[in-house]
Amino acid sequence: MRANLAAKRAASRARHLLYREIRAYFADAGFDEVETPLLVPAPGMEPHVDCFETTFVPEMGAAGPERTMWLHGSPEFAMKRLLADGYERIFQITKVFRNGEIATHHNPEFTMLEFYRAIGAEDERAGRGYGPILIDLEELGARGAVAIAGSERIRVGGAGIDLTPPWDRLTVEEAFATRAGIELPMDGDAELLLARARERGYDPPPSCTSFDDVFFSIFLTMIEPSLGWSRPVFLVDWPASMAALAKIRSDDHRVAERFELYVAGRELANGYHELNDAAEQRRRLIAEQELRRALGKTVYPLDESFIEAVGRMPPAAGVAVGVDRLLMLLGGWDSIADVLLFPAAEELA
Repeated sequence: MRANLAAKRAASRARHLLYREIRAYFADAGFDEVETPLLVPAPGMEPHVDCFETTFVPEMGAAGPERTMWLHGSPEFAMKRLLADGYERIFQITKVFRNGEIATHHNPEFTMLEFYRAIGAEDERAGRGYGPILIDLEELGARGAVAIAGSERIRVGGAGIDLTPPWDRLTVEEAFATRAGIELPMDGDAELLLARARERGYDPPPSCTSFDDVFFSIFLTMIEPSLGWSRPVFLVDWPASMAALAKIRSDDHRVAERFELYVAGRELANGYHELNDAAEQRRRLIAEQELRRALGKTVYPLDESFIEAVGRMPPAAGVAVGVDRLLMLLGGWDSIADVLLFPAAEELA
């Protein structure tokens, strides 16, 4: 028990060293720290994320009927409403919730760093939509490594990883070519991707029928584990079918202005040059509602306040960072349970 207490205390202290570095960086960079609700009337619509559901019961003279609400899986919708209302640089460190997620790198309640920058029209036209966000991540990673590991060079699974900026950039198309030997059809042709995978000796499961299914079957098996082992790598320029809340490139409609950050085969962050077209945002959310319905999942209501705000948002870029995973990486912990004082795997045992 004493050794376990010492290990928990070390991880907890490292966590707050990381929080201190994050807040110091953003203070120096002119960001406002914000706090948005955990309990929301309409959560994000990601097809494979299930949110915890509860019921608001009016009491103390409150008017109106009982109402279904959810613990948020991301603060994204609320933070974009703040951008629309005039905030230009914002961040928050917050708890987020995703039902059913318990694994080595997953806990149903975890900590997310989310931040956004409004960008100038000149940078947007020059294709530098999320460029400043990548620089922010590089500096945060390097500063966190020095605070926790004592150096910008860390070790993960016996391998040395250099977090000194700048980090590597790799397009999704290049990743498929160099890691899997597959020419990725960026136009979303599922049959062509499946045929090319089989030519390379990889046969995705029969359940993989859509382009995204085949893509991720290959990606998770043959590509993701190889990413970011000598240096962190930003995986950029995703197929348009995976745009989520990102803009589509104006010079190539097959490509979404989305990126993910990988270190030691782990995804640490997911970000976008943010969509600010309300009509397109509504279309995508409705499509995700239909996909959730087809998958037999709860179909969440549209967040009309968010959709309206998207149409007023300035050009902006943003990213969500898994703080627990970043802490694990910098401190050499193997499991998310090692960096939580009360991990769900133990509490629910």
